[in-house]
Amino acid sequence: MPQIPEKIHELTVGQLSARSGAAVSALHFYESKGLISSRRTAGNQRRYQRDALRRVAFVRAAQRVGIPLATIRAALAELPQERTPTHEDWARLSAAWRSELDERISQLSRLRDHLTDCIACGCLSLETCVLSNPDDTVGAQRSGSRLMVERGGDRRKVTRGPGERADGCC
Repeated sequence: MPQIPEKIHELTVGQLSARSGAAVSALHFYESKGLISSRRTAGNQRRYQRDALRRVAFVRAAQRVGIPLATIRAALAELPQERTPTHEDWARLSAAWRSELDERISQLSRLRDHLTDCIACGCLSLETCVLSNPDDTVGAQRSGSRLMVERGGDRRKVTRGPGERADGCC
């Protein structure tokens, strides 16, 4: 990993990429989303303050645990522009994100448990399938699965009875 002398306060996009482990394209994307910022030289080259290293590390750590970029951007917006996120910042934000992550883990666990049933059955019944019909919202309208077929500009609705599939299963 290239070492950057302490007296250098700005990094090129290549230096930031090498030090952070993020691809140059990812850094450009982060900048377009307002997660990091740069100034432009007279030759229109990007220059990043050294605090961008900590901000990129912060973004990548938050992404690894599944935090959406919009949420990360809002968190970084609470920090002063020239200050890097500290351990205390991370502790405060991660505590706030914990309940959201716990809910996602719960949803993924339910999905995993029901996925095995769907693979074994394969019916994907709109009446009972939690994958294609979460919380049975379609079941309140009508039981059984429905298939929409498009041919040319003609749209026909083929309706099957409760539990009835085209291949005769279930």
